[in-house]
Amino acid sequence: MNIDECKEIAARKAASFVEPGMVVGLGTGSTASFFVRCLAERVAQGLEITGIPTSEATRELAAGLGIKLGSLDDYPELDIAIDGADEVEKGTLNLIKGLGGALLREKFIAQAAKRFVVIVDATKPVTSLGERVPVPVEVVRFGVKSTLARLIKAGAKTVRARRTLQGDSFITDNGNYVLDCSFGLIEDAAALAERLDSIVGVVEHGLFVGMTQDVIIAREDEIEQWSV
Repeated sequence: MNIDECKEIAARKAASFVEPGMVVGLGTGSTASFFVRCLAERVAQGLEITGIPTSEATRELAAGLGIKLGSLDDYPELDIAIDGADEVEKGTLNLIKGLGGALLREKFIAQAAKRFVVIVDATKPVTSLGERVPVPVEVVRFGVKSTLARLIKAGAKTVRARRTLQGDSFITDNGNYVLDCSFGLIEDAAALAERLDSIVGVVEHGLFVGMTQDVIIAREDEIEQWSV
């Protein structure tokens, strides 16, 4: 199986967790889009749920597939949220998320959910966070150079302003910039998260610490599930 086939298998497994009447957080990114499509198939067969999207892209996809949508203001507590991740740390199930740029809304939804399920392919589990990807940090535009300097003081080895494919500054759905920060191997994700939270100008970061209940990993020959 190729990676997309693995993602679809994991997405179908996650979609099976959704029960009638649930309020469901809908993630953002390539893996999450497979889940949204699998969930839409069940909706077309009569499953009644309400989806809360984590991005405008997911909202557009889900609405186009016939999924009833609401907002976090309408439903401050969700039954379940299902999303992808850029890295999953073995043992802790801590995550790095946000390479798709929706980390703030994704964290809102994950925090509001009674159960947060992450679906990934076999390339995403790591021994320590930071092995393969940077930590995305969403920042306000005002004083961005000052914020960048404070991120370096907080331990970032490199900080890169995210750009679009056209070379323009990447702007989130919330109107902010994203700085991709490489910290090397992260020994204490909770401590780093606390340092980032203390920086004025940081809106949110892609460290999801202690938020995940289940991770579904699609490998070439099996589906593996990690739980806490």
